Amino acid sequence: MLCWLIAVLSLSAQGLAQAQQPKAYPSKPVTILVGSAAGGSNDTFARALSKPLQEILGQAFIVENKPAAGGVLANSILAKSPPDGYTLAVVSSTFTTGAAIRNNLPYDASESFTPVAMLAKGPLLITVSKQTPFNSIEEFVAYARLHPGKLNYGSSGVGSINQFATELFAEAARISLTHVPYKGMSPAVTDLIGGQIDLLIASAPSLLSQVNSDKIRGLAVTTAARSSVIAQLPSASELGYPQSAVDLWWGVLAPAGTASMIVDKLNHAINQAISSQAMQDFFLKEGANAAPGSAALFKAHIQDEIKRWKQVAQKANIQAD
Repeated sequence: MLCWLIAVLSLSAQGLAQAQQPKAYPSKPVTILVGSAAGGSNDTFARALSKPLQEILGQAFIVENKPAAGGVLANSILAKSPPDGYTLAVVSSTFTTGAAIRNNLPYDASESFTPVAMLAKGPLLITVSKQTPFNSIEEFVAYARLHPGKLNYGSSGVGSINQFATELFAEAARISLTHVPYKGMSPAVTDLIGGQIDLLIASAPSLLSQVNSDKIRGLAVTTAARSSVIAQLPSASELGYPQSAVDLWWGVLAPAGTASMIVDKLNHAINQAISSQAMQDFFLKEGANAAPGSAALFKAHIQDEIKRWKQVAQKANIQAD
């Protein structure tokens, strides 16, 4: 009788212990928030990533678009989500430029999130209208120094990565340019082709086809070294402006407080996914290169960028609308 009672109690204790153990992550579908409309690079990268993650981790990764306020809505939802790994977000360089100039964000860009993994990096292209006489960075800079403020540049809006990258280049080159903000990149590209603006620094997906079709003139890329995305263009760094080096980047965030075990599992799975030849080919087609790395490195990159862009904003007097 005593042996039977001990056996029953032992089985009950084992059952209770098993019931108390958390289920292996992930045990249900994971939502990936995107703070822009379908078709943008964040959305495109999130959807491409969701397929291999499902194969690696055995659960569906569902992309939800929350296009409002330049990604602020999606970021706000993420910041308020349970830190259980079931709500993530794909963000890009705009996450840090926005944090550098906006004091009224409903979250803290450094404290409200757990960086999980960087996905990719890509160059911005430094381009000029074919109606300008400039065939090189040297010619552009020489003219701009002689005529401060006469040359203008376009961007997709105040506080955009285009504006920050251009002001960073202008500071490195010791020139003064006039900013012409647009409501999006498409009208800026149209006006560059038409000669209404002189300079446009923007992503490869926005400008590469126009450069290759000879509608606009590519002068350089903003990365520290030449980019395989458009290898024929020199880097601004090799032309003598290393302080202007900047990459576009994309990455994955989770809410603050997400367990390190979950972050590590996601980081490993994402690195595995983006290191595949299929994903590397996909990124290159989209104007970027896969950028696997640790969560700690991604966190440091975000913090460094926010600090850097705050300094650029202060010097260039970039203020949120």
